[in-house]
Amino acid sequence: MTADLTSTAARPGGGFDTIAAIATGHQLAAIGIVRISGPDALAVVDKVFTPVSGAPMSRRPDRKLVLGRLYGPDGALLDQCMATVSRGPNSYTGEDTAELQCHGSPVVLAQALESLFAAGARQARAGEFTRRAFLNGRMDLTQAEAVIDLIDAETPRVAANAAAQLDGAIRRRTDGIYDRLTAICSHYHAVVDYPDEDIEPFELENYRACLDDAAQDLERLLATFRRGGLMKAGVPCAIIGRPNAGKSSLLNALVGYDRAIVTDIPGTTRDTIEEKAVLGGTLLRLLDTAGLRSTDDPVEREGVARARAAAEKAELVIAVLDGSEPLSPEDEAVLAAAKAAPRCILVQSKADLPARWKMDGAVPVSALTGAGLDELEKAAAALFSQEDTAAPGETLTNPRQADAVGRALDYVRAAREAMEAGFAPDAVLTEIEGALAALGELSGRTVREDVTNGIFARFCVGK
Repeated sequence: MTADLTSTAARPGGGFDTIAAIATGHQLAAIGIVRISGPDALAVVDKVFTPVSGAPMSRRPDRKLVLGRLYGPDGALLDQCMATVSRGPNSYTGEDTAELQCHGSPVVLAQALESLFAAGARQARAGEFTRRAFLNGRMDLTQAEAVIDLIDAETPRVAANAAAQLDGAIRRRTDGIYDRLTAICSHYHAVVDYPDEDIEPFELENYRACLDDAAQDLERLLATFRRGGLMKAGVPCAIIGRPNAGKSSLLNALVGYDRAIVTDIPGTTRDTIEEKAVLGGTLLRLLDTAGLRSTDDPVEREGVARARAAAEKAELVIAVLDGSEPLSPEDEAVLAAAKAAPRCILVQSKADLPARWKMDGAVPVSALTGAGLDELEKAAAALFSQEDTAAPGETLTNPRQADAVGRALDYVRAAREAMEAGFAPDAVLTEIEGALAALGELSGRTVREDVTNGIFARFCVGK
């Protein structure tokens, strides 16, 4: 079932109505933007905004900022601001659109919105502008999802990936696969439906390489999802060490404020504390853990057990060893746990004090002075930059997209197996059509309305 074009429209006669929303935040700012879209967008703006000189906005060229006065429903002056219009289909939503760029007072923006409502617009729902862009063919579903990913991006790497997807990177990558599979189906049906035409005979064997290439392309794309999920949500990173080694101090230094309690009393941290921080361009979900040691205290013993469990599940372990004290058997246990992780970094803490030992690969860090944090950044960057081999935008970070790609791959593999088993062409074509349906869900060619509702519900109002 395809998405219903009238699902977001309230106009009784059919088609879209005109919507408006504040597109910027609700905090004080220099500039605040109110966005309008729909068939009456220009007429609505003309009712509330008067250019300082010349013609009304409905007679102005597209994408030109115009200075004017914004009025309320009672004719009272609200603001002196800028306005611009963009006519469909060459606009973000594919409809006639306008923007008011006001002074960024939340009060002014709210009054501007009320004035637009009085002039005939209604409040836009969450994600409705981007939903209209999708339904009007201005972007496919992967591009629409990239909008919210770009808004939510917490690192430059995630932002760059989302920006490239918004530019159509996933669509370009999968359109080629879709077109090749469509060509197989088209050839088969042309031969069956028009037997008297001079059409090259349909031979499944001629498409063996095409199916192999499609499977390889889908495998490579799907293989990016695990890395993309970590890139977007954050890499689970356990900070481990014996009591009083400086774990909590390191966490505080990385997040930039005193998140964890730090004392000279060993065993202060008894449960895991989680915070996000960007280290070496990678978003980390940092887990400060209880110090690893033997203890008779039941509460601390539970904390130690949780620390070990966190280290076992982590993608990265930062092992903190007190550089001002000789290495102990507890430190050896910490090293063993760190080296068992997929990735690890050794930190020689308290580098502002005289060092009692040296170890190849250990990064000297002082959480007190900040010395060594740059080197820690470089160490983290080196661990993850080696895996970042996908072209910008071609890393899947979305479970819905990964599911669609995975199902398409299963269908292509099934088609290949059916071909090898000598099945009739129509049996092979059934599997290929399944792959086309899955790829159609990926791009939005064919997608259930409840799926699109779930996607756009993630958006903020005004986008």
